[in-house]
Amino acid sequence: DQLRQGIGLRAYAQKDPLVEYKYEAYDVAVIGAGHAGCEEALACARLGLKTIIFTISVESIAMMHCNPNIGGSSKGHLVREIDALGGEMGKNIDKTFIQSKMLNSSKGPAVHSLRAQADKADYSRKMRQTLENTDNLTIKQAEIVDIIVEEGCMTGVKTHTGGIYPCKAAVLATGTYLKARCLCGETITYTGPNGLKAANDLSEALKREGIELVRFKTGTPARMDKRTIDFSKMAEQFGDETVVPFSFTTDPASVQKEQVSCWLTYTNEETHQIIRNNLDRSPIYAGIIEGTGPRYCPSIEDKVVKFADKNRHQVFLEPEGLYTNEMYVGGMSSSLPEDVQYQMYHTVPGLEHAKIVRNAYAIEYDCIPATQLKPTLEFKKISGLFSGGQFNGSSGYEEAAAQGLMAGINAAMKVLGRDQVILKRSDAYIGVLIDDLVTKETHEPYRMMTSRAEYRLLLRQDNADQRLTAIGHDIGLIDDIRYQHLLQKEVLIYREIERVSHVNIGAGPKTQKLLEACGSTPLKTAATLAELIRRPELNYKMLADIDEDRPELPDEVTDQVEISIKYDGYIKRQLSQVEKFKKLESKTLPEDICYSDIHGLRIEAQQKLDKIKPVSIGQASRISGVTPADISVLLIHLSQGGQKQHMQDMHNDEKPENDTHETANRE
Repeated sequence: DQLRQGIGLRAYAQKDPLVEYKYEAYDVAVIGAGHAGCEEALACARLGLKTIIFTISVESIAMMHCNPNIGGSSKGHLVREIDALGGEMGKNIDKTFIQSKMLNSSKGPAVHSLRAQADKADYSRKMRQTLENTDNLTIKQAEIVDIIVEEGCMTGVKTHTGGIYPCKAAVLATGTYLKARCLCGETITYTGPNGLKAANDLSEALKREGIELVRFKTGTPARMDKRTIDFSKMAEQFGDETVVPFSFTTDPASVQKEQVSCWLTYTNEETHQIIRNNLDRSPIYAGIIEGTGPRYCPSIEDKVVKFADKNRHQVFLEPEGLYTNEMYVGGMSSSLPEDVQYQMYHTVPGLEHAKIVRNAYAIEYDCIPATQLKPTLEFKKISGLFSGGQFNGSSGYEEAAAQGLMAGINAAMKVLGRDQVILKRSDAYIGVLIDDLVTKETHEPYRMMTSRAEYRLLLRQDNADQRLTAIGHDIGLIDDIRYQHLLQKEVLIYREIERVSHVNIGAGPKTQKLLEACGSTPLKTAATLAELIRRPELNYKMLADIDEDRPELPDEVTDQVEISIKYDGYIKRQLSQVEKFKKLESKTLPEDICYSDIHGLRIEAQQKLDKIKPVSIGQASRISGVTPADISVLLIHLSQGGQKQHMQDMHNDEKPENDTHETANRE
């Protein structure tokens, strides 16, 4: 009660000296143990900081509340980048996957994305095991109900049982738990996902500290009993014959194993008619749900209404694990009543007699507009308070883990007094994700997509280690052995590119025969191996028979050689674009600049710039409502010494104003 009345933690401790001994002090407190919280806690602990992670239930650590998979289009890029920086998600899915598939393999390498079905229980169990055996890390089952802020700085957190844990920094990773409620038709249960306890008090504490909250919603489909499904009416979906691991540290041989199948079926017009007939009973269309849902992962009700011209929608049946009969019905998330769910699911081929183990439901929860955060994911208003994951207005395990890793790294950097780490849009998909969240106003759960990345040919999943492992090493999350392996790999890539660029292949019978077999035009004159590799119908491996001096190299090297040669022109073009981008990013803006004083800026631009407080001209250019004309005004302001003038104005403000006539004139 005294803390709530405004008495600071230090003053409270002085009043009662026993307070500082009742609970152990920590460097970093992590609130939430989902995919974001796990990465946050592991990053801080591995950097040597005394870390505590709070969870409502230790059974829910790294729980997959919705789909039983990791990766997918663009999300696979995020997982690879997390791994390249020293995170855990890639390693954990490599240990626990039951099917793996490379998506978009028929397209260019920029959009290749790994996706793996997970054994949900095993994924959670293995991640918990990792946390429990990490030095400097303590797991505590408790609900955090308050944060303690003194003079604008984080100093501690308070549990529902009254425990006060002093800390130098804290990271919010509350996911979908804050004031959560689950909706299934007319039935509302005030719980978190999967019937777990909701966190109902922390929201008010955050509001007291001036943090703005909004309501978002997401949903999940039903889970079916595998024994009651007729798979003969569905198309079997297999994993890849050769599995590619997510983690750069995983031995590829260790992940070649027997895989389980997924299954594909479709809705039909009967399904859609049942849904249309019962829209008035859907909380979404009855106005019961207040929160905004994800545009790119809509419920089946939304699909039927918004895509009325489609007479069917894909439905994927995915196993939830090796030791359960539950099947996830992907593509049919819903919040319709239970009786309607049975009707509509039973119209789908193969599900005519399926029994529902868990009903589909929608979940509504508190989260933040992430424009309240700096690019480091620290709150602008509260020093030492960071935020990561779904609480930042995103959706997806991978987006959460990526933010969690960066929030954890920057919380650690803050405590250690080191420079904060900000990944640019040209560095990583993680940079795109965070920049979009903190710069652009997000009115619905944000989902990562390849189309959001301007430099996606450079930000491929296959080269994530070359882009980010050096950064992870500088941070301290990548050890010297792994870093040296990367350096050796880069040398091998460079040498092989140089070699094939200078090896001439004559137009002899052997060459012509190989080219004919591959459907390629015969040579009229000699050509280098690199020139042949650039042909769309040829690749590095096809030319082995005519490359007599070829060294034995691992696939991770030869893949990079081929991509570098085949897409050389496109890569150079994007590198040129990145240089222009970096020039704008290098033009920094002072944190305390007053945009309303800059003549020529439109009022909307002034308001948006004052709200977001961009760190650079580049970030300012991406703010919704700031036009190219506004950017030109800012550039002129900077070039004319706006920063110098700003400092002079501050100096003048500090002078005593004895001459009232002069003061009046200045005003």
